[in-house]
Amino acid sequence: MKAFFCIISLALVHPMLYPKDSTIYIKVHFLYGSRPKKAFKDSEPKWFGGKLGGHVGIEIDSAHILNFVPDGSFHYFAHPRSRHSAFALHDPESFWSIFGTPGDSAKKLTIYIPATMAQKHKLDSLSNVFATNTPYDYAFLGMRCGAAGYDVLAQLGTLNIRSLGWTKLRIFYPRKLRKKLLRLAERHGWKLEWHRGSSRRAWEKD
Repeated sequence: MKAFFCIISLALVHPMLYPKDSTIYIKVHFLYGSRPKKAFKDSEPKWFGGKLGGHVGIEIDSAHILNFVPDGSFHYFAHPRSRHSAFALHDPESFWSIFGTPGDSAKKLTIYIPATMAQKHKLDSLSNVFATNTPYDYAFLGMRCGAAGYDVLAQLGTLNIRSLGWTKLRIFYPRKLRKKLLRLAERHGWKLEWHRGSSRRAWEKD
């Protein structure tokens, strides 16, 4: 019994018995918009949206990034009863290279948002529901990846909950969401990871 209490006491005071960082994070990944530089316009792919495009996804685990994409015919206006959209789960390599440029050549940012276990469970639940039943259509004048990313983060309590009408108008492309999160990151000291993109492309700036 004495040995048992010694072990318990050691566990309570010895920091080596605990992980150095047990914080839970919601990782939001941003792929910056870009276009080929003139000298490389014949060898570099054009991207949807160009420098006002890009992409955003929310990491579920190390192998899956949840991101909102078109699925079927492209709609300029939303068709609520004919949703050509999907919340896809991509592995990191597929996510970063979604526009045809290798992921290691892309300009990207990951924002680490500290979260509770309840928020992580909610994210897992939303991922399961949205992956099988998309809640809205993908449309140029409607919900796209930036607005959908805002909607997910709002449901987790990270951002203010807004109507879908407000969200699709105010978060028209990923940069709008990225700038909001960067302001919060500066205010709260969130961790950021940057990766400079290929010099063959002209990249969007914050």
